[in-house]
Amino acid sequence: MTTSQKRTSVQLKGRILYLTEDPAQLKAQLYDGASLPFDEHRKLVDNISTDELTPGWVCYYYDETLARYCLVGLRGGQIKQDAIKNGGFGVIVSGLSKGCGSSRETAPYSELKAGVQIVIAKNIEKIYGQNCQNIGLLTSTDVSLIPRLESGEAIPIEEFTKGLDPIAAEVVRHGGLFAYNQARLQGVIVPPMVTTAARPMTLCEKIIAKSAIADAKTGRLGVPAVKPGDALFVRADVRFSHEYVTPMAEALFRMGLGADAKVTDPASVFAFRDHLTFLDRIMPEAHVKMGLREQAASLATVQEAFTKKQGVKLYGEVTRNGHLVGSEGICHNIVIEDIAEPGQLVIGTDSHTCMAGALGCFAFGVGSTDMANSWFTKDVRVRVPESVRVNLTGHMRDGVCAKDLMLALLSDEFFKAGAGIGKVLEFAGPAVSAMLLDERATLTNMAVEAGGFTGIIEADEVVVDYIATQRGTDRTKLQAQLIKADPGAAYCKTFDIDLATLVPTVATPGDPRNGIPLSELRKKHGMVKVNIAYGGSCTGGKKADMDMYATVVRRALAKGRSLAGVKLFIQFGSQRIRSYAETMGYVQLFEQVGIELIDPSCGACIKAGPGVSFTADEVTVSAINRNFPGRSGPGQVYLASPMVVAASAFLGYVGGPEEL
Repeated sequence: MTTSQKRTSVQLKGRILYLTEDPAQLKAQLYDGASLPFDEHRKLVDNISTDELTPGWVCYYYDETLARYCLVGLRGGQIKQDAIKNGGFGVIVSGLSKGCGSSRETAPYSELKAGVQIVIAKNIEKIYGQNCQNIGLLTSTDVSLIPRLESGEAIPIEEFTKGLDPIAAEVVRHGGLFAYNQARLQGVIVPPMVTTAARPMTLCEKIIAKSAIADAKTGRLGVPAVKPGDALFVRADVRFSHEYVTPMAEALFRMGLGADAKVTDPASVFAFRDHLTFLDRIMPEAHVKMGLREQAASLATVQEAFTKKQGVKLYGEVTRNGHLVGSEGICHNIVIEDIAEPGQLVIGTDSHTCMAGALGCFAFGVGSTDMANSWFTKDVRVRVPESVRVNLTGHMRDGVCAKDLMLALLSDEFFKAGAGIGKVLEFAGPAVSAMLLDERATLTNMAVEAGGFTGIIEADEVVVDYIATQRGTDRTKLQAQLIKADPGAAYCKTFDIDLATLVPTVATPGDPRNGIPLSELRKKHGMVKVNIAYGGSCTGGKKADMDMYATVVRRALAKGRSLAGVKLFIQFGSQRIRSYAETMGYVQLFEQVGIELIDPSCGACIKAGPGVSFTADEVTVSAINRNFPGRSGPGQVYLASPMVVAASAFLGYVGGPEEL
């Protein structure tokens, strides 16, 4: 597409679908051909996650088949296969925080291929919004466009570029990132120069400024300074994907650049077979009959062929005595163990890429199109985000950990109202410096649950010691990479939290932002009986988490307790973490009380391994990072700390270790 072919306006083709909270109204639109009148006060569904747009099993597809399953995971179960595709809908309207959760580009792609031209919501989550731009799906938070669209008006494209940075606006005008980049690489379009004068910068701003592509022709990096709102391309030091996403990105790569396209600098590109390792153990018979077992298995096959062809390192499966025992590790755990270094810019096809911010990296999730482009250009576009400063002081009381801090922070109205969308959470203060690296990783991992761009913590000697010991990396080199925020840097909001004020906290089902103190849960809901307790995922499967599970198990045994009819699962984040648990005697301890141990894989967190629910009446207490409807099965999921998860399994209800 050349500049002469840029979009100048858009006219509605089809109907408008309001994702209303009224099941009867929703059903009438979907199946009876009803059209609702415009009503800006209509109550619409909030916080529609990408899990609801395309549930995990739908993501086994990565072509136009996705259109058939658009929104089949929406709470309430009203939207069936082909309902969106056959409904003739050109616009979909919803409430707050459209597209929260996973970075899966399958979600907007399913809408686009189902015939949707425009998505309108009160606010649009950062990664979902960028994915929409990349594939040509228009988005807006302006509901006043709806009557204009209904009247048949040709809406100027400028209505959909309002508030966007210059690069994003050009991507929208070109109909997607590939068309834009084609014009960019041909010199038809030159991204705007960053001219921000020297100024005090936040931690992420300093990394962006250091990684900025100052001259695309020579490859020169670095600008004096950046400020929020600046748009630019930045060089990625690390690019990674997993089998859920690599095939779609590879298809886009070939489509955009040709069958013989080569990955630039493959040594800085990594792939992981970590998401669907144990899918066979829990796949419903109905899905097997649909051929999804073979479809899912093909993802790993396609990824392996891609890595061999391109010379990309693949972290794959592990076998013992000829039997599959799991993955080498979850991508986020491995990135911290083996790959990322302080001051680097890391992108991955997963929203929890931000976990690497614990090493002082600017790390964030991207969609398939962004990754496919980066394989060739080594860069990714960024609009410099505002930063939220979270200052931590004091010491946590016994039974409280980083997970409780994050669940309490996410429950703040600032985040619940969507004000945290696209912001960086920069954690600082003496209490952070005193934290174990694993606990820091919990903070940065869950920044995306706030709608955040990423989470980050200044790297220090704790990080240097870890990487030097783990990998044998030169300490002097690592110390030279340490970056600190400037005194006087500007933050859009500051939270000052005394850790001594924190209490065990849980998030009630539906959203990680539903956090309430454990004591309040008891007052409001009584004893919440538990069927499943799951300790694992990138968030809850680290060494420090294993320490917490073991502490609670030993306390329970000392009190003569056994599992209270609850299935307790503990899953390791990597093979190194499993080895640590073996060395510490945890494996024997866990097996002694009947805990089911699971080797590394993403697993139950994405409904792809043991620990999922199978019926709507099952209740799970889980150490994972998000509990959107349907994400871990049809049951209800309460998020909690590793200590509450383990204690609940011995209590039979959601409770803390002090109750043992």
